[in-house]
Amino acid sequence: MSAFLRWASRLLPLLVLVLWLAVGGGLGPYAGKLGEVSTNDQAAFLPRTAESTLVLRQQEAFRQEETLPVLVVWTAEGGGRLAPSARAAATEALTALGGTEGVVGAPSPAFPSEDGEALRGVVQLRPDLGDELPAVLEKVDAAASAVPGTETWLAGPAATQADLGDAFAGIDGLLLVVALVTVLVILLLVYRSVLLPLLIIVGAVFALALACAVVYVLADRGVVRVDGQVQGILSILVIGAATDYALLLAARYREELGARAGARAPAMRAALKQSLGPIAASAATVALGLLALLLSDLTNNRALGPVGAIGIACAFLSAVTFLPAALVLLGRAAYWPARPKAAAGDDAHPVWRKVAALVDRAPRKVWATTLTALLVCAAFSPALDSKGVPLDEIFVKDAPSVAAQERLGEHFPGGAGNPAVVIADEAAAEEVRAAAQAVDGVDSAVLFAAPGTARPLVADGRVRIDVTLADAADSDAAKDTVGRLRATLRAVPEGDALVGGYTAQRYDTQVTAERDRALIVPVVLAIILVILVGLLRSLLLPVLLVATVGLNFLATLGVSALVFEHVLGFTGTDPAVPLYGFVFLVALGVDYNIFLMSRVREETVLHGTREGVRRGLVATGGVITSAGVVLAATFAALGVIPLAFLVQIAFIVAFGVLLDTLVVRSLLVPALVRDIGPAVWWPAEPTRGGGQAGSPTRSRTGTASGASPRTRSR
Repeated sequence: MSAFLRWASRLLPLLVLVLWLAVGGGLGPYAGKLGEVSTNDQAAFLPRTAESTLVLRQQEAFRQEETLPVLVVWTAEGGGRLAPSARAAATEALTALGGTEGVVGAPSPAFPSEDGEALRGVVQLRPDLGDELPAVLEKVDAAASAVPGTETWLAGPAATQADLGDAFAGIDGLLLVVALVTVLVILLLVYRSVLLPLLIIVGAVFALALACAVVYVLADRGVVRVDGQVQGILSILVIGAATDYALLLAARYREELGARAGARAPAMRAALKQSLGPIAASAATVALGLLALLLSDLTNNRALGPVGAIGIACAFLSAVTFLPAALVLLGRAAYWPARPKAAAGDDAHPVWRKVAALVDRAPRKVWATTLTALLVCAAFSPALDSKGVPLDEIFVKDAPSVAAQERLGEHFPGGAGNPAVVIADEAAAEEVRAAAQAVDGVDSAVLFAAPGTARPLVADGRVRIDVTLADAADSDAAKDTVGRLRATLRAVPEGDALVGGYTAQRYDTQVTAERDRALIVPVVLAIILVILVGLLRSLLLPVLLVATVGLNFLATLGVSALVFEHVLGFTGTDPAVPLYGFVFLVALGVDYNIFLMSRVREETVLHGTREGVRRGLVATGGVITSAGVVLAATFAALGVIPLAFLVQIAFIVAFGVLLDTLVVRSLLVPALVRDIGPAVWWPAEPTRGGGQAGSPTRSRTGTASGASPRTRSR
């Protein structure tokens, strides 16, 4: 019978390992194919019910044919006025583009600026060019560059889309490689083991392969939506979460191996029994926090919710199936050249023994100092400007479309190329146009005409009016003008006017993001609180933990506000950045508190609250800190994608995770729990078998709690 059990204990892990190898080999290519079902359509970043989105839908009726415009701008070489012949040459160059592959209809003539130093023309392209877009833009640029004595610039939606494609080109390869190499190097340095880091990395890659395959199938059927940002965050989230869960389980298995003299299967059963609850609670916290994004009115926020939750589920599945199977088969060899030792005790954690001693000796001084520092940092959080990123800061590196837009703004009205779009009833068309023209901050307002005619184009009894703003389309002044425009046009009788366009979209996105934060933040906090109450079977401690991670988030925003403005040179952040930062930081920050306090509760059952805090901190300090460093480095890898949104998310999450790991979880939370004492477990302190929490009951494994027999309480 014993031989059969030994055989079965090896066969089951082997079957699990083979199954995961099949998953990795068969589904791995989906990580690269996910880009096939991704879309970077900027309309997806708009509120679903906002006025500007309604305008965008009604605007479709005025398009004779769907197009993607590119604005061509000419300036004189070396500056100054253009030669008199430049306008005719530019118009001829544009005309020659008619009939070119990818070009729709006849390009516009070249129009001069009032200062005589620039020309502007529009070429309409097919919107479905995809990977062919850069080649078509090269043809446009080559034709426009034939105008002698000028420099040529390409701006507008087509040029921006091409630059976005270049920025997201690293999502499938570069980002993943940087993240995996970073994690591997950190694990090798921290654990000085060869096989364990490789096992953890392989498990994370398998989890990502499964997640990408599931998301690909769902996206291909229109169930979920994927864009470049969601795709990048999915990769980082899965790798980071899978690594965190794996580190917690591997550390506990190492303890059990040492305590059980190398008995693999019993050691893994004990490790899973003690680790499965905290890991499951951690995964549920992040997954449900992400699903709360479904309450958002922004499509890209809603897209991240289910996609991120799928990724977390796959990371959890890999950590509790693939890794246990591999560790059982390898046993002590997984930690080579190190060897798990019995009764390692505090001597195995000298640094954390000193930290725990400091917390135990002066808890009030520790929590007061750390709390003050966090409050000082949090005081700067209102300085974080989340009204939006200006056009010239969307790309971290210089982008051709941004430079072109700057040249356009230097010589034409600030809103040229990005007009506000007004849709109104035909009966009041001229009255609405005149009212719009009179609004302060408006440069011009013209009725949209049918091609080749001067007659306004009418669709379903509605007309379109293009309103060019005097200020740059991404400026606060332009947003104020849109507000005045909407207020003025609402007063036009029977006009039923709606105001949209780029500036209105930015304004509506900002308002919607503020509404989302007000709604989603309390929901996420409530979800986390319920999970913590169920896990820790306490009411006071979960409230304390949620408060500390909330403070960590505010402190991170305060530091980010200073770094973004004074170090990185950002004048604003995307409206979605604070919400993304909150969901990731609060959910992931609670993870480490879950890992710590579940261990403290376990030790409190045997030794009482004071000794439980000390032992829990010593036992988990190293592994949780390692997990935090790995997660921070993983999110920092998002910075390789040269988009301000991802760079800002990368800094907020990376810094916030390190602050939470090194300060909040290591000092603030243990010191508060130590100072409050057994009352922190209200309404009842943990007990075992009906005894008092401080009774000298020995653990079943003797040393599985992370302390040697000689240090146990009597």
